[in-house]
Amino acid sequence: MSTADTSGDHSGDHHGDTGRGLPSQGRSTRQRSAVAALLDEVDDFRSAQDLHDLLKQRGESVGLTTVYRALQSLADAGEVDVLRTGDREVIYRRCSTPRHHHHLVCRECGKTVEVEGPAVVESWAARVAAEHGYSEVSHTLEIFGTCGDH
Repeated sequence: MSTADTSGDHSGDHHGDTGRGLPSQGRSTRQRSAVAALLDEVDDFRSAQDLHDLLKQRGESVGLTTVYRALQSLADAGEVDVLRTGDREVIYRRCSTPRHHHHLVCRECGKTVEVEGPAVVESWAARVAAEHGYSEVSHTLEIFGTCGDH
């Protein structure tokens, strides 16, 4: 797996609770359900291509475009975390917490830990946005380093 960089994106970052299935946006199909079920089984971040390959290995007939659409729908609903790797590839993982959170990411192995940000980060983001006339804001924060295994 590629290591992630600081351009992470939560695509909404609201982590809405729609039950661990597919969000209400878009049609619920067998193919989209297969993507959602696969995300429940993998622990690490995976690219859409990786997920598509895993589905093909299982004999699931799901097109790559459908995989991307399902992932975007899940990201919009806050059910998956989205990061961008050093080579600009977008990778996905099922959120392990429904609450707003940030990530601590190992540059060497990609190990990722979900962490809650201190209130000072949350209030700073809101204050900066308000000072510049922004509303309905969201933010992401990824902290990169090397984990204790390296």
